[in-house]
Amino acid sequence: MKWEEFIKLVGEFPVIDTEILLAGVSNPRPFKVQISRWQRAGKLIQLKRGVYLLGAAYRKVKPYEPYIAFILKKPSYISLEKALEYYGLIPEAVKVYTSVTTKRQGRFTSKFGIFNYKHIQNSLFWGYNSITMNGQTGFIASPEKALLDLIYLRGVKISPAYLKELRLQNVEKINLDELLACARRFKKPGMLQAAKKISEFIQSEQKKVKVL
Repeated sequence: MKWEEFIKLVGEFPVIDTEILLAGVSNPRPFKVQISRWQRAGKLIQLKRGVYLLGAAYRKVKPYEPYIAFILKKPSYISLEKALEYYGLIPEAVKVYTSVTTKRQGRFTSKFGIFNYKHIQNSLFWGYNSITMNGQTGFIASPEKALLDLIYLRGVKISPAYLKELRLQNVEKINLDELLACARRFKKPGMLQAAKKISEFIQSEQKKVKVL
């Protein structure tokens, strides 16, 4: 297959899955060799085995990172620091897209970005919403679940010093009642205690702002 023919076939797709393209092909070897050549030439970017993006110069559709994160490992949703950045809850720009999955943890690194996956048990795989751009749908934790996932998966011990270091902002986006309700669903006393400390810290900071 020539590059021009390939572009006509996949140009409208944000992500290219070669398994789908090879369905029903009796001898896939020539096609795989061509894919490798296009990758070396920079025409394709490999996200993981069998999954590619068109090089920036050839794209008709801008890839949406939350969608890419979901495609690379299903089921999954973006959480932890990246979700906090998405909601404007922390000031730092977070380069790594960290997601939560019920599958094995892993990491995919390419020219397009770094996608990290943390394992969580099935009973804790909840508290996320869908987000869509350019017809591409991904999933992201709610502000409350993102905070709790961060505490749970990083083994964070909540203290005023840690919360100041985290530099939470725009805290009005955090529903404190929802935060406590989500913490109870973990069925771990430490998580509820942590949520209460976060709630107390946020309320204290909000009072300081009102005084000013």
